[in-house]
Amino acid sequence: MGRLKEDFLQRVDAFAHRVVDVADVLRDDGRSHRIEDQMIGSGTSIGANIAEADEAMSRPDFCKCLSIAFKELAETRYWIRFVATRGWIRPHRLTELDAEAVELKRILGSILTKSKKPRRP
Repeated sequence: MGRLKEDFLQRVDAFAHRVVDVADVLRDDGRSHRIEDQMIGSGTSIGANIAEADEAMSRPDFCKCLSIAFKELAETRYWIRFVATRGWIRPHRLTELDAEAVELKRILGSILTKSKKPRRP
């Protein structure tokens, strides 16, 4: 059993699958393979780092893994906005995905803040 709640882990997995779905649309439309790869890389790295954090051996390791996931969420949001701005996918189709990224960042930020606080003796 890990440190994080199963429903949160499932939510992160669902987010990664949705990001890959967007990348698949880009590929099918013949858009930039580089952008597609970047989206898949950052979007799936979030889940991988959270899974690693869930099984971390120490609190510093836990925080390090979550911090990486937090940064990967920022990068994924960048690519979502980039694709929308280019008009490769209509912005309204990406609104919910971007909102989920924001919510996941808030959750991770809260977990990190609480995890970095010194423990009371």
